[in-house]
Amino acid sequence: MSDPLIPPRLRDDCFAMPQGVDWVPVATALARLREGLAPVNGTETLPLEEAAGRVLAKDCTARRSNPPAANSAVDGYGFAHAATGAGVQRLPLVAGRAAAGQPYAGAVPGGHAIRILTGAILPEGVDSVVLEEDCATDGATVAFDGPVKPRANTRKAGEDVVEGAVALAAGRRLRAPDLALLAALGIAEVEVCRPLRVGVLSTGDEIVAAPGMPAAPHQIYDANRPMLLALARAWGHSAVDLGHIRDDAGLLAAGFDRASAEVDVIVTSGGASAGDEDHVSQLLRDRGRLTSWRIAMKPGRPLALALWRGVPVFGLPGNPVAAFVCALIFARPALSLMAGSGWSVPQGFDVPAAFSKAKKAGRREYLRARLNADGAAEVFASEGSGRISGLAWADGLVELGDGAATIAPGATVRYYPFSAFGL
Repeated sequence: MSDPLIPPRLRDDCFAMPQGVDWVPVATALARLREGLAPVNGTETLPLEEAAGRVLAKDCTARRSNPPAANSAVDGYGFAHAATGAGVQRLPLVAGRAAAGQPYAGAVPGGHAIRILTGAILPEGVDSVVLEEDCATDGATVAFDGPVKPRANTRKAGEDVVEGAVALAAGRRLRAPDLALLAALGIAEVEVCRPLRVGVLSTGDEIVAAPGMPAAPHQIYDANRPMLLALARAWGHSAVDLGHIRDDAGLLAAGFDRASAEVDVIVTSGGASAGDEDHVSQLLRDRGRLTSWRIAMKPGRPLALALWRGVPVFGLPGNPVAAFVCALIFARPALSLMAGSGWSVPQGFDVPAAFSKAKKAGRREYLRARLNADGAAEVFASEGSGRISGLAWADGLVELGDGAATIAPGATVRYYPFSAFGL
């Protein structure tokens, strides 16, 4: 009998492309990823106050209505609408008042009014309220101009959410306003997905693991690992630093073995192409299940997707600019789906260009960009994928479609702020 606590695993062929596919358009790659992936983490129940940032594993149903009873939306005077008409209305006041948390115990007779404060439950005999600023009173009688609309300045019971209704659906990552809603509906605890454990591993003999260490001229500091760990955390996942492993098949295999036992998905950078020194790709091909995708995009052509002992492996390009763009375009929606929060689609918008560019057909391009004071997109001075400073300079990406294009200043382009990617 299978263990019901083990979450579903990915199919061995989840990353396979149809035969004959060589260069993969971005849209095709995204669709294939979405089709092949599934949530891979378990669930747990948490008190509401500990659930911020977590993903709902099941629908949250209102345990009570909000508001639970009809109440006043303003400070004023309440009465039965049927007893009023056009012209100046003068209604005697009953003794006492209705306030939030201090309901009026009796009934208000027809043709009478009661002092009522914001949030107070409407007493029996009251269905409308007139704003106090529109009234005159001597303490015994209240006067106001009619006619008044029926149910004026009142809130119906359940006009926000009705008891038994689904308040928040499964897959939602809980924010502060969501916690307010759930608390108002009497929901004290929620079933949430366990955070997706995203392991980030750097490889390569040319990599120096930390910027504080000495580096020879032929070596470079590891820029990708801190960047990718920060992205995983920003997306609400549990980021696991798997460190750096040099180009040794035995060490890499042992590292993948350790990682597969402690994380839900492994993200690597570098070694994902088909060259002589692409050790990660070769290892995944020999001892795992590897599919190498050549994405028709710039930057970021190579993307290695594999399973190692049933754990998905995303092999991003080694160039930090390409790794960053591929992480936003491919890793973010994939990790979101595996975390239980569904496939995330960034929201872009059209803006005028503040640059010129002639683009050839065949690849989708992403340019490091930011909006100027006029709301137009300007792009980084160099498209060189080795210029990491362009990532720090930019606030978003301009996306140029797969076809040929000639962009002149003022032309409309699609701009995605980094916030559209959850940053």
